[in-house]
Amino acid sequence: MKSRIIRTAFFQRDPIRCARELVGTELIWGKCTGKIVETEAYLAENDEACHTFSRPTTRAFVERNKPGAAYIYFSYGAHWMLNVLVKNSADGFVLIRAVQPLRGIELMKKRRKIDDERRLCSGPGKLTQAFDITDRHHEMNLCVDPRHCFAYGDNDDVDVVADERIGITRSAHHLWRFTLRGSKFVSRRVNL
Repeated sequence: MKSRIIRTAFFQRDPIRCARELVGTELIWGKCTGKIVETEAYLAENDEACHTFSRPTTRAFVERNKPGAAYIYFSYGAHWMLNVLVKNSADGFVLIRAVQPLRGIELMKKRRKIDDERRLCSGPGKLTQAFDITDRHHEMNLCVDPRHCFAYGDNDDVDVVADERIGITRSAHHLWRFTLRGSKFVSRRVNL
């Protein structure tokens, strides 16, 4: 049987293309699995919204890590954010913004203290809370361990919509937010 784990080669290309093609794949994290329904791309060069624009520590992270490494940071002193490093001619990150819960749903509900399945992982901070993703996973290689990885889904027919990035003030106009068309699990409806 072919391995479902998405390997390093997937993350050795353009961050924008990678963000688009991660929609419809699965995030596997311990006992929890979710179908990725929303991502955002960030470029390491000339993207004011990317941490590399103003943080030397993030630039050092890009230098020392391989494609497929987890980049996890604390946002606004409230939530962990899960990103994956993408490296090629254009380096950058893909922020995992939302997933549709598939497995471990009761555990996610317990961690989030809510019953509404649609709201369990409908935002990057909600997702990390539901999956128990924290800084202890920072720099983890997400291309080798079947317990902490991205995996190909069962359905290759995915209709992806490009939209402006959200939750940022600088460089928000780029159409680098990608969502699964019609998904009720995204963080915010698409502006069409």
